[in-house]
Amino acid sequence: MTNAMHRRLKLVALGSSLLALIFGTAVPACADEASARKLLKAMSDYVGKQPSLSFEYDAALDVVTKDDQKLALVSSGSLTLARPDKIRTTRAGGFADIEIVFDGKTLTLVGKNAKLYTQVDVPGSIDHLVDELREKYHRPLPAADLLLSNSYDELMQDVTEAQDLGSGVVGGVECDFLAFRKPDVDFQIWIAQGDKPYPCRFSVTSRKVAGNPQYTIQIRNWRAPSAAVQAAYSFKNSIDAKKVDLTDLQDKVGDLPSHFKIGADK
Repeated sequence: MTNAMHRRLKLVALGSSLLALIFGTAVPACADEASARKLLKAMSDYVGKQPSLSFEYDAALDVVTKDDQKLALVSSGSLTLARPDKIRTTRAGGFADIEIVFDGKTLTLVGKNAKLYTQVDVPGSIDHLVDELREKYHRPLPAADLLLSNSYDELMQDVTEAQDLGSGVVGGVECDFLAFRKPDVDFQIWIAQGDKPYPCRFSVTSRKVAGNPQYTIQIRNWRAPSAAVQAAYSFKNSIDAKKVDLTDLQDKVGDLPSHFKIGADK
């Protein structure tokens, strides 16, 4: 039996388990923790060793209104990366059109819709930039945890449960479907099968926030190594944007309109 056939049978078994729950018949779970860890590690090793990569993506962020209605804010963008210290990413949605450029020394954040930009010195690697953007500037990169040189350690921190749920198909690509639990969040990841195990879809659900909001990113047009030229990581003010302080820009390129608010902690 081929590996692909075996994994399809695992997915069928999972479906049987779900049906069994509906009809009250006990069926053993078809979840393989060791396999899930191994497949996630293979993805981490593959992505981390790529000298350069690029992809496009579609993302959805759940928000909870003051009336406890869960809505999804959708956006699309692209990302190009050259290790160890260069990255460019874009994200366009209904409330923001943002570009981030990092050349290893200077981080440039552009609000295209506001025609404003700011620059700060953040010398260091992409791994360092990911932490700075998330912790200090509250501007996480799309799929940030997947871009680290060793994403496995970050993703597996505090994991209490890991499951290999068989096969799934994302954008026409057959993937390994994995699910993980942490004390505060659940995350799922679909990883392309074969010798290029890149992430095709990544979803994180908060269990400690009212409404259980979720962030999902689906990746397409994966290219590794990428053919992006060095000039791609140099900021060019092609829209004649005005330079402002970081605090001034943050106030004008928020991800949420004023009538939305994130649900309170449970």
